[in-house]
Amino acid sequence: MSKKRRMFDIDLPDEEAAPAAPAAPEAAGTGLRRGPMATAIGENAESLRERQLAEAAIRSENDSLAHEFVRLKKLGLVTDMVPIDAVVTTKLVRDRAPGVDAELEELKASILAVGLSNPIRVEQVADGRYELVQGWRRLSAYRALYAETGDEAYARIPAGLMAKGESLDGLYRRMVDENMVRKDISFAEMAQLARSYASDAATDCRDLDEAVNRLFATANPQKRSYIRRFAFLLATVGESLRHAEAIPRALGLAVANRLEGEPGSAGRLVAALRKAEGIDAMLDALRRFAEAPADSADVERPVRGRPAKRGKTTLRLPLNGDEVRCTAVPGKVELRAERDFSTVDQTRLEAAIEAFFAALD
Repeated sequence: MSKKRRMFDIDLPDEEAAPAAPAAPEAAGTGLRRGPMATAIGENAESLRERQLAEAAIRSENDSLAHEFVRLKKLGLVTDMVPIDAVVTTKLVRDRAPGVDAELEELKASILAVGLSNPIRVEQVADGRYELVQGWRRLSAYRALYAETGDEAYARIPAGLMAKGESLDGLYRRMVDENMVRKDISFAEMAQLARSYASDAATDCRDLDEAVNRLFATANPQKRSYIRRFAFLLATVGESLRHAEAIPRALGLAVANRLEGEPGSAGRLVAALRKAEGIDAMLDALRRFAEAPADSADVERPVRGRPAKRGKTTLRLPLNGDEVRCTAVPGKVELRAERDFSTVDQTRLEAAIEAFFAALD
């Protein structure tokens, strides 16, 4: 009996319609195919490498931007809008005399017309405040405009942000040099700043001469000499000079020389200044003092039987476009001129002194 094999018909899809199985990638250099898990791990590792490279590039760019920001901030080139109420003026003694600024109205009109072209400079301090370094008049103009108009546009002022850590001497120099360039600061204001700086416990300045040399290092020696003479004037006369910033250079020097030549005359000048009301009256009192004849107390009374002997001789000689003042008293001869004698070579100075005494003999 023969057995018949049962056959089953199986319908298979056409070859074109059958989905092709994904070919496993070959392992590099082996000719073997990787499975799905190995493929996924490889793709993930590649993605991680790309992400790390991108993060490193971002960090490098951020570091570069941070260094550039610090560099620009040190140069004072980073500008922001700072609230005017957040700006304080406690760290530095200002080189501006208090009182009415005659040019402030012009500055306000310019700001109203075209805005502020030159930002102030500040140093950021604690509690969101900013210490003013440069721009006292500009800040004053903004505060005045805000008080007068109430316009919020003047509640904030453009300010160059300076990096922290600059020395006190450096901050003073920045303030002084800006005003020196603008040439609208008086000798009296510069002299008062030097006096305040010399007496400031936060500085290591020993005396007025050192203060003048530090603060006004960019000025020529003659200008520093003028500042010292005005400092002497302020120290001698004191608070009786209520409008010292209005004193012209020549008049201030003449008064200082008169005070030094006649030490007892300071009381007479102070009394005259206390009676003077206003700037014009003050200037008239100073001119009368500088041009008055010498005090008769400086001349000895004649003694019967011998000629009168003068206690002091004062001369004024125009030499090389400058005026030299000579004061001669027993045992002392003093020559004054508007130049810095400390810069003269010692050999030349000795030769000049020898020639002076040789001419006298």
